[in-house]
Parts: sequence; C-alpha cells; structure tokens
Amino acid sequence: MMFDTSTKRSFGAKAAMRSRWLAGLFALIALTAVLIAPHAAQAQAPARPLRIVIPFATGSYTDNFARIVVPPFAERLRAVVLIDNKPGANGAIAAEAVAKSAPDGLTVLLGGSSSIAINPSLYKTLPYDPIRDLVPVARSGSLPFMLVAHPSVPATNVPELIAYAKQNPGKLTYATPNSSSLMAMEMFKRRAGVDILSVPYKSSPQAMLDMLANQVQIQIADYATAIPHVRSGKARVLAVTMAQPTPLLPGVHTVDEVLKGFDVSAWNGLFVSRNTPAATIQRIATAWNETLAQRDVQDRLATMGFDVSTMGPEAFAPYVREQIANWARLAQETGIKPE
Repeated sequence: MMFDTSTKRSFGAKAAMRSRWLAGLFALIALTAVLIAPHAAQAQAPARPLRIVIPFATGSYTDNFARIVVPPFAERLRAVVLIDNKPGANGAIAAEAVAKSAPDGLTVLLGGSSSIAINPSLYKTLPYDPIRDLVPVARSGSLPFMLVAHPSVPATNVPELIAYAKQNPGKLTYATPNSSSLMAMEMFKRRAGVDILSVPYKSSPQAMLDMLANQVQIQIADYATAIPHVRSGKARVLAVTMAQPTPLLPGVHTVDEVLKGFDVSAWNGLFVSRNTPAATIQRIATAWNETLAQRDVQDRLATMGFDVSTMGPEAFAPYVREQIANWARLAQETGIKPE
C-alpha cells in the first residue's frame, strides 16, 4: 500500500498527538494516586486495635463504666477499641501488663485508686512502679462507696454496727474485692476499735453475691454494685463513705459523722506505658475527655452513680502523685504493713 506525502504527514501528526495524550493521562493517574493515598491511609482503621485493660472482672463497676464509655470513645478516636479484663491482685496484674507493653498507645489501663494509688502501700514489691512505669493520660471522675451489711446484722447505722461488733469480736466478716475497700475497712476498724475479719475476693460482684448469701456480712462497696441489692432489700446501707452525703442516697448519713476524717471514694482514669509519644497521649486524652463531655454518656454514667470530672495529662499527673501520698499516710495510720 502506498501513501502520498500529505497522508504520511497527517498520520505522523495524529500519532504524535495520541502519544502526548496518553503520556498526559498516565501522569494524571500517577498524580491522583499520590494525592489519594495519604487520605485513604487516614481513613483506614489501625492495623492493630487499641486495648483498654480493666483490672477487675466482668460486671465490676470499672467494667460497667468501660462498656458505657468505650463505644463512643472508639467512634471519636476512629479506631477499633477492645475491652480486656485482667482481674487479680487488686489490679496489679492489669497494671503490670500495661506497664510492660510497647509504648505505642495501643495498650491502655483503665486504672484508679486500687491499682495506682493504694497498691504501693499494700505490697513490699510490685511488678510495676505507678509513677515510673505508667503515664497518666486522662482522669474520668469518681464514684461513691457505701458501707453495706447483710440484713441479718442487727444494725441500721454506724453506731449500731460498732456497738454490735464490739459485743461480738471476730464474729463479723467483711469482703475485700479491691484495695480501696480493704484500706477503707481497715481504717474503719482502727478508728472504731472493732475486730471484723477480712475475706479477699477477686471482684466486687462475687463479693456482693457472697454477702447476699450471708457468707460475709459487711462490705464497703461501690454504688453501682450495691444499689440494686439495697433497693431490693437484700442488702442494707448503713452509711456512705465520703465526707459529704450524696444526693444519690437521700437521708443516708456518712461514716465521717461518727469517725471524723473518714473520706473514701473511687476514681479512675487512663494510663499508658512510659515512653509513649506525647502526641499519642494527647490524642487519646482528647478523645476520652470529649467522650465524657457528651450529655448522653454522662446521663448513662449517672445511673451508676459516677460523677464525671475530667483532667488532661498535665493536671492528672500531680493528682496521681498526691493520691499515692494520701493513701500511704492512711496505711501508716491504720497500721497496715506491706506484704
């Protein structure tokens, strides 16, 4: 087949134009891929989920608290967040697991009074140092405790309990599912001058079940665990353990009215292992505290008696050190010796 000169020139021009068009198209595709890739990566969930480690068993107040807060927290963080219960040793097992985890912000302790502030006064050696090995991220708030008894105990208030315990030394037993309740009851015994025997438990729900069965008679329990049984009449509330009465229990007096200076409540917050990057800590703290600021979350927490009062890393760190020092003084006062 023969082409004349004009046909050859036309064919060559079209081929060159097509080549330039294809080159431009490939360049555009490459540029689009470069621009889209970072946004696609941001939209994807992290390769590994974030774990929130709970120091107590399923059904405990800390566990119930987490199951209210974690779902909206995960949405704000745009990540998969799992709840990992590691009960035992008054929270020390969970705290150790987080203290020894990688400093990547993917393993977070929901700790509080027992695992962070009180354990250093109860144990001669801990597998973690709450100041050196754990970094405070965000404080959540506090939960009231109450002094409760099995209905078989012939006491309706603190003076009557003290009188009965003095008349029957060693007859009553009390459940200790965590360091907070143990320290609080030992302080109660010391100040009241009574002999009530301690029975240790791994979780508040199990301790409460045994009290309802009259296997133990007394417990300082958190509001969320005790209030359903108080309302049903299966347990009797004798007093609240904070210095001030709570509107959650109208008409119920405080232990402080009889034993001056008695003030015990629980608090919790998030902790990560040391050397976790500051930016990661701040990102978790911001998402956590913004979640707790949501009205629907606060309303649900109010049903379990939890009072939201948040702190960020800067304020939470000195608060933790102060709490450790306060409980150390109480341990010395009550005569508790580290084991």
